[in-house]
Amino acid sequence: MNGGVNVVALVVFVFFFALVTVLGFVAARWRRAANAHSLDEWGLGGRSFGTWVTWFLLGGDLYTAYTFVAVPAAIYAAGAAGFFAVPYTILVYPLIFTFLPRLWSVSHRHGYVTTSDFVRGRFGSKGLSLAVAVTGILATMPYIALQLVGIQAVLDVMGVGGGENTHWFVKDLPLLIAFGVLAAYTYSSGLRAPALIAFVKDTLIYLVIVVAIIYIPVKLGGFDAVFAKAGAAFEQTNPATGQPRGALAPGEAGQWTYATLALGSALALFMYPHSITATLSSRSREVIRRNTTILPLYSLMLGLLALLGFMAIAAGVQVSNGQLAIPQLFEDMFPDWFAGVAFAAIGIGALVPAAIMSIAAANLFTRNIYRDFIRPDATPHQETRVSKVVSLLVKVGALVFVLGMDKTVAINFQLLGGIWILQTFPALVGGLFTRWFHRWALLAGWAVGMVYGTVAAYGVASPTQKHFGGSAKEIPGIGEIGYIGLTAFVLNVLVTLVATVLFKAAGAPEGVDETRPGDYTADVGDPGVEAELPPAMTEPTR
Repeated sequence: MNGGVNVVALVVFVFFFALVTVLGFVAARWRRAANAHSLDEWGLGGRSFGTWVTWFLLGGDLYTAYTFVAVPAAIYAAGAAGFFAVPYTILVYPLIFTFLPRLWSVSHRHGYVTTSDFVRGRFGSKGLSLAVAVTGILATMPYIALQLVGIQAVLDVMGVGGGENTHWFVKDLPLLIAFGVLAAYTYSSGLRAPALIAFVKDTLIYLVIVVAIIYIPVKLGGFDAVFAKAGAAFEQTNPATGQPRGALAPGEAGQWTYATLALGSALALFMYPHSITATLSSRSREVIRRNTTILPLYSLMLGLLALLGFMAIAAGVQVSNGQLAIPQLFEDMFPDWFAGVAFAAIGIGALVPAAIMSIAAANLFTRNIYRDFIRPDATPHQETRVSKVVSLLVKVGALVFVLGMDKTVAINFQLLGGIWILQTFPALVGGLFTRWFHRWALLAGWAVGMVYGTVAAYGVASPTQKHFGGSAKEIPGIGEIGYIGLTAFVLNVLVTLVATVLFKAAGAPEGVDETRPGDYTADVGDPGVEAELPPAMTEPTR
């Protein structure tokens, strides 16, 4: 790293950061309805976004700064095993094509804001709804923290904040400022802010990737030279493990881990609250269907992005923290002004998902904890006010997490979050297609999956830590190493199936289903749709 501040890169970074800050506050007036004091307006953008706004919003939501930094960092550290993120984002889109339009339709018909709203309405169970809400909040918190880690990585490479011996306040002041700006415009503009900023974020990321995939290999002697140097580096023995550092292609021993991690991650991705929040902000069922066909363009970008890990090795990048590998590659290879553009892409790539995630977590708390258990008679205005405050508290919690704990802890908790959120799949996706599952059985399956996944992850050690050292472990009964989240999910489903049969045989009471078959295929303009929506959703937009 450079010994001082990269002034040119910093100026460019600050310019783009200021630009998106202005856009964040301007977004409060963008497509604003007459009644802005409702979760439909603040938390879902008025459910008014069309195909391209939704595409940018979902892309900005799913492909985060952590993705930008961590996917190539995984390849930099271990080789092709890090490519699991590419196939799982390919698998996920045919999967969501089958159920996201159904979720949008039933949510539009009944005014659901969160997945827990749907689960409560479908199964008539506040307990199951609470379990889904708490899981969503727990899984989202470390994800937000990792976005701030992405910003901090960029600031570190630019030399902002001083060295490790600098006073903590001076060192962390830039991150505190970025957090303050994010909190302010999210509070003011709600989901409209990240939706508008996503246009800038995605444009910058695509620009940086296109330039990087051409410019850097040219400077390194071509892709042949890149892969040759990376292959030689992976053949070297890792002193901590006594094994080769990695491989250009996954070995036979790692194929189960690779496949189960890709499949489990695909199943989990759209269980995250922020994914559903962006989805429900769409104005029609057809918008969702179109987006499942064009979102794979981001997977192409992700595949090219992953190659940066090989380029960092070929360029001789040496960092103690793998998360700094790609920012350092940009610092070393690009002219200062374009390094600033690349850093801005990563920084803004953190702001968009962090905003959506905090809104999604706040909506879960407000609708499924505050309203269901604390204040059932809360008005839409009160719900919005509570959500705004909670979104600030969520971001404060994430900031404290980043500043007060080792970064590897945040990464481990994010891995745990993926294991947890996958356990909501049977209640959400299962409920979209059938009412056969018993609500208590779903709750029992969720509890078994959560306990097994947490305990199994706790027992995984790595060369650098005793617990939560990874997300893969031996699959019981098979003997192969696989993704813990998928094993927990299988146990969850088995328990749910068996318990459903037992509860039905015992005549255990089932909750009331407030949905009807036609709700799952309803679209804007269908007879009866507008009549059932809350008043805030039928307000004309300006």
